Amino acid sequence: MGDQCMSKKIVKPSTYLLEVKTLSDRIVKAQQPIRILDAIKWDDSVKQAFFDDKCKNPPKVTTDYYKNRALGFDPADKKLEFYQIERDLVRKLGQLNPLSVIMRRICREYQDVVGMLEARGTPLFSNISQELYGSSQDVFHVGDPTIADFGTMMEGTLNPLIKLDCEEPKTINAKEAVEILNEKIESVFPGDGLRAMLSDGIMADAAAGTDYIKLRADAMFNMRDLRVLEVHEIWVHLGTTLNGLAQPYCTFLGKGPPSATVTQEGLAVLMEILTFSSTPHRLMRLINRVRAITLIEEGADFMDIFKFFKEKGLDDEDSYTFTSRVFRGSTYNGMPFTKDLTYLKGFVLTYNFMRLAVIKGMPDRIPLLFCGKTMIEDMKVLVDLVEEGTVIAPHFLPPQFKDLMGLASWLSFSRFMTSLNFRQLEQDYANIL
Repeated sequence: MGDQCMSKKIVKPSTYLLEVKTLSDRIVKAQQPIRILDAIKWDDSVKQAFFDDKCKNPPKVTTDYYKNRALGFDPADKKLEFYQIERDLVRKLGQLNPLSVIMRRICREYQDVVGMLEARGTPLFSNISQELYGSSQDVFHVGDPTIADFGTMMEGTLNPLIKLDCEEPKTINAKEAVEILNEKIESVFPGDGLRAMLSDGIMADAAAGTDYIKLRADAMFNMRDLRVLEVHEIWVHLGTTLNGLAQPYCTFLGKGPPSATVTQEGLAVLMEILTFSSTPHRLMRLINRVRAITLIEEGADFMDIFKFFKEKGLDDEDSYTFTSRVFRGSTYNGMPFTKDLTYLKGFVLTYNFMRLAVIKGMPDRIPLLFCGKTMIEDMKVLVDLVEEGTVIAPHFLPPQFKDLMGLASWLSFSRFMTSLNFRQLEQDYANIL
């Protein structure tokens, strides 16, 4: 009996896989000191001065302001480090190896990030931001509406619904919200060491890190807000981080460059909608950020956008928060930081990827979006990498993606439904609605 009970054979990684892991680990290490949002945020003194001035004049943020905000790394050395990794990828994995192509692209992207941070407060900052995150004037295909047009169309649909959407009062303080979210985290990721915590240093009500969710200490929430945070921050952002960190060789999947932000935020917004967690008010906030970026790209300054948010019904505090959000990294009269476009842009790209995967009989491709901080353009390569064992399938999946048949059934109708003439439908149903 003892001879038959052989211990499981340990298979050593090949030289190729060891090279992949070494190079991937170098990318992970090289990006660690790069903190985009910390490097471009406006500190509390800027806000205080604006309010001391009764919100009458723009914040005095100029190029010199950013010169006093250290990056925490030497830009020239950091760009050289990524260049050296890029060269070693060619030398060790080859020019055409799919993983080499992906990791070299990531290296070049981080070099662009460093260049963007070097250019804080100058027009080049926003130019690189547009390259990394997109512009409101981008289209998905030739002849299609722009992202700005999409926002305008959505605004027209949401405006009547806003009047019907009575938001629950925000009666849950941040400390109570942390306790509730920690219970949810433990139920989804038992024993993984993830946590929710308070923070005074973030602009948004909440933000996800590697193994935590930070809630702004003075923020207030309702249960709908916490449900959105659960599916958006916990299921998507923390879930994909854990799946990425679990990768044995492609460790870079645990860290997301800006291009992965598009997929990440697209998945997160899609998850809000699939779980019926989002609301017209929530979607309108995303639309208003797109509209603000559009206006800045057309020449609006800080006070124009502050007024725009005030006219949308926000108070001075929230108007400042949302306005500074799209001007951070720039000056009060400069061009925008365009990261907030990724929510809608990512939603469109992610939804259409899933829709086409179902139509083509490949719904099994959809869960691979959760392998880590992925990019849609890499999905075909990821399929091959999972099949060969270089990448492992995601351990954690939201409930809607564990059994794909329900999602696939819903998406299977989409091709027919989107082919219908909506203007004709409006006329046909005019006497009914």
